Amino acid sequence: MYLDLVLSIFISFALVTIACPFAIPELHKLKFGQEVRDDGPKAHLKKQGTPTMGGIVFILAILLTGLIFAGRYPHVLPVLFLTVGFGVVGFVDDFLKVVKHQSEGFNPKQKFICQLIITTIFAIYLYRSPDYANTMLVPFTGYYLDLGWLYIPAVLFIVTATDNGANFTDGLDGLCSSVTAVIALFLAAVSLAFRGGEITPAAGAVFGALLGFLIFNAYPAKVFMGDTGSLALGGFVAAAAFELQIPLFIPVFAFIYLIEVLSVIMQVTYFKATHGKRIFRMAPIHHHFELGGWSETKVVTVFTVVTILLCLLSSLGIS
Repeated sequence: MYLDLVLSIFISFALVTIACPFAIPELHKLKFGQEVRDDGPKAHLKKQGTPTMGGIVFILAILLTGLIFAGRYPHVLPVLFLTVGFGVVGFVDDFLKVVKHQSEGFNPKQKFICQLIITTIFAIYLYRSPDYANTMLVPFTGYYLDLGWLYIPAVLFIVTATDNGANFTDGLDGLCSSVTAVIALFLAAVSLAFRGGEITPAAGAVFGALLGFLIFNAYPAKVFMGDTGSLALGGFVAAAAFELQIPLFIPVFAFIYLIEVLSVIMQVTYFKATHGKRIFRMAPIHHHFELGGWSETKVVTVFTVVTILLCLLSSLGIS
C-alpha cells in the first residue's frame, strides 16, 4: 500500500508537470484569461488575463492515476466521482464567466442545484452500499455517531459546505493548492494507518498533482485553477473524509476552508445589518490580511503552516 501511495504521487506529479507547459499556452490561445474583481486588492490587477481553468490539467491527472489503481482499490471510485463531478460544475461556471463573459457564471441557485444533484447521488450510494458503515467518528472521543437516515442530509450539508469553502480559499497564487496538498497528504496517511489504505491512491494522486501544479501556480502564478479546480478539490476532501468516516474532523484539518466561508458570511450579514459597515477589510479573509500589509506569499505560507499543525492535531483524535 505504501508503494501504491508513492507511485500514485509520482504518476500524477509527472502527468501535471509534463502537461502544464503545453496546456498553459493553449489556454492563452483560447483566451481563457482570469477576470479580476474591480473592488479587489489593486495588486491583483496585474493578474488580469492570466490563464485560468488550469484545474482541468490536474483533474485529468487525478482521474487517470486513480483509475490505474481502482481495480484493487474500489473505494477510490466514489472519491473520483465527486471530485470530477464538482470539477465539471466548476468548468461550466468558468466557461460562462471567461468565455461567454457572464460575470456571475452560474448564478448561486444554479450552482447549488448542480452540487446538490451530484452530492445526492454520492450520499445515496454510500448509504445503500454494504461496503460503508455510514457512521462518523466524533473527534477525540473514539465514539462513532450513527445518524440513521439523517446520514443523507448530513452528507449534503457537509459536502456542499466543504466544497464552497475550497472555492473561497482559491483567491491567492498557490493558496488553495498548498492548503489542499497538505490535507491530501493527511488523508492519505489516515487511509494507510487506520482504514486499510482504501483511498490511498486517490489521496496520493491529489497530492502529487497539486505539487506539480504548484510549480506553475505559486506566486507569481502562470496559471490559475479556476472554479474548475477549486470545486473539484473541495469535492475530493469531502468525499475522502466520508470514506474515512471522519467528516466531523473537516472543521479542524480544513479550518482554512471554514474560516474563509465564515468570513464571507459574517461580512455580508454585518454589512446588510449595519447598512454598509464591515468587519473585515475585505472578504474572504485572505484578502483582509493582504490589505493589512501581508504579501501573498506570507498569507499562503501562514495558512499552509496552520493547516499542517491542524492536520497533526487531527491525527491525535483518530483511532
